[in-house]
Amino acid sequence: MVYCSLFAIFIALCSYITIPLVIPFTLQTLGVFTALELLGGKKGTFSVLLYILLGAVGVPVFSGFRGGIGILLSNTGGYIVGFIFLSLIYWLITFIFGTKLYARILGMILGLIFCYIFGTLWVVFAYSDIKNMPEMIPVIQVCILPFIIPDIAKMFLSVVLRKFIYPALPDNLKN
Repeated sequence: MVYCSLFAIFIALCSYITIPLVIPFTLQTLGVFTALELLGGKKGTFSVLLYILLGAVGVPVFSGFRGGIGILLSNTGGYIVGFIFLSLIYWLITFIFGTKLYARILGMILGLIFCYIFGTLWVVFAYSDIKNMPEMIPVIQVCILPFIIPDIAKMFLSVVLRKFIYPALPDNLKN
């Protein structure tokens, strides 16, 4: 559990590196991917859950040094909640297919796609009412497209970090 806590802190530290946009650009996904890569699906998911729980109770772990349930319920909170699904999908894929590189990358990609969909739908519902739904193309252009290449780079970096750090981890942490 100590490692889960350390990686929850790592995700928080990554969230502090922010470029403020409509959807803030942060390194949170790097923290999430790295936690999953180094701790595995189960413990990495617990790190993500702990990170979100800390933020929900008011610890300023989210981007902009913010915390509280209001952040999770805000227009961009769906992306943070989406990290749970990203982690669970990674855990499921690596449970089914093992921890080979292709399975880990597949888990990250599928999890990230689900996170994008969940977070973007959250934004759509936050900015609309039943009678006045926004056009999806502009929403996708703002909420997803600018983040695809940076998130792929973060995936790649987390895989590289695993290659160098994973061999040094204690055996009880290895999958």
